[in-house]
Amino acid sequence: MTLALAGVATLAVVAVIGVVVARTVSDDRRTPAAATGSPSASPSASPSPSPPPGADITGPLNLLLVGVDTRVSVPGWEPHADAVLVLHVPAGLSQAYLFSLPRDLVVDIPAYKAAGYRGGRTKLTHAMSYGSRVPDRPKRPDPAQGYELLRRTVSDYTGLRIDAGAVLTFGGFDELVDRLGGVDLRIDQRVVSRHRQPDGKHREPGPGVGGYVGPQMVYEPGERHLNGWQALDYARQRYLPGGDYARQRHHQQLIRALLGKILDQDLARQPERVEQVVAALGDALLYVGGRRIVDFAYALGTLPPQAVTLVGLPGASVGRGNAYRGEELTAVGRRFLTELRAGKADAFLADNPKLKVKS
Repeated sequence: MTLALAGVATLAVVAVIGVVVARTVSDDRRTPAAATGSPSASPSASPSPSPPPGADITGPLNLLLVGVDTRVSVPGWEPHADAVLVLHVPAGLSQAYLFSLPRDLVVDIPAYKAAGYRGGRTKLTHAMSYGSRVPDRPKRPDPAQGYELLRRTVSDYTGLRIDAGAVLTFGGFDELVDRLGGVDLRIDQRVVSRHRQPDGKHREPGPGVGGYVGPQMVYEPGERHLNGWQALDYARQRYLPGGDYARQRHHQQLIRALLGKILDQDLARQPERVEQVVAALGDALLYVGGRRIVDFAYALGTLPPQAVTLVGLPGASVGRGNAYRGEELTAVGRRFLTELRAGKADAFLADNPKLKVKS
């Protein structure tokens, strides 16, 4: 069965791991302090200390986080962008905004010669799949190539320059959360799983498209401690009140909960656990960026989870007659992007507090 959606939280985890590694390296490179009473060294006699990774990154930054629907059991399956999130960090790197774009958002996808795609107006999720096509290599899609078309599409739609990003598959996500000891999350609505039984086993396929049969895992509202499979299963559900918009909210809440978990555990002083977490990622991450991920991670090392504002952009379905075409952001959602680019997001959110997602 395809694992989907909640793995988008992995990039946030990777970023924090990068911070851990960067800080550990930086600590090892510190120049010992001179003993009291010792003559001061001549400036010309001592080499200048190496700057920490990412010291020149001051913002603003825009990171694109993509969770893909990858069905490895289907030959030639093209990856679809099932979760698309943007982390915007203003200049100064002291705060950040995390928002999602609906997978079915109707957008203009530009022409992309590398994939033989002529461009068109369709759902955002298809940018990843159309871009991954390699004309002379049928049924062997290239996720990195797909990310590039998705990046261009998101940049055109939001007006934001994308500095780096990640495409995430989901093998290893369960183990990642389990190695962290699970995650504490405030479940904000009753969620009935379509995919898992209460014991964690997958439900059996049933009649109809995407149907399943058998007992269902249920997540009740309140403060809950979730293990790996539970966190993944909870965040992937979209057949619930609020639909995909509720699922986007749950993605964001899970990302911030994982960030807090890693920081609370002070992994910088536990190198063996850092190795375990990195190993758990396996092939779940494809990082794309001009700079190393550790550079971005170190630059964001002083940004606590509480400084990350979760933003839910409201939208509505669009279509022709009874035919569903996709989703579009409301005027308030589109206005947020305008104010974000202008550096006025805080004032706009103060006037529109309902856009803030509770965690």
